[in-house]
Amino acid sequence: MKQLGAASALTLLALMAGGCASIKDHRGYLIDPALTGSVQPGIDNRTSVERALGQPTFKSEFGKQIWYYVSIDTRQRPFKRPEAKAQNVLMVSFDQKGNVASVERRGMEKVVALNPDSHKTPTLGRTRSFFEDLFGNIGSVGAVPGGQGPGGGPAGSGPNGS
Repeated sequence: MKQLGAASALTLLALMAGGCASIKDHRGYLIDPALTGSVQPGIDNRTSVERALGQPTFKSEFGKQIWYYVSIDTRQRPFKRPEAKAQNVLMVSFDQKGNVASVERRGMEKVVALNPDSHKTPTLGRTRSFFEDLFGNIGSVGAVPGGQGPGGGPAGSGPNGS
């Protein structure tokens, strides 16, 4: 009986430890170094790049025509947000005729980590205490500058006095 209890406890411990494993994920374009290295400025055009690499992750809408192929590897630890561990961006820019002008590669050096402070949002104006917020509107609801309207209610400019 003790062996059965120890085996079930060990099984339960293994199942619980499995829930604490990190999750690794890949998002975006699957970069193949042989294919991305085959794109040459002055030789390739939009059609040949699309045939070799496929559709880009996104294209520039304004200004210089650039195709972006973005690849991100993330890892998520238990009870945490996903973190970018590796990022590769292949930027293929084209000239006016549609020929490849340049090919650039970027990595994690352009990734920015933002840590917003969710505890307090700074605002302009006066600072009110908890009790001022709680009891500050007593007596001001329904009060209209200039006094009461006919019938004891507030006088307004609307058709029914509101």
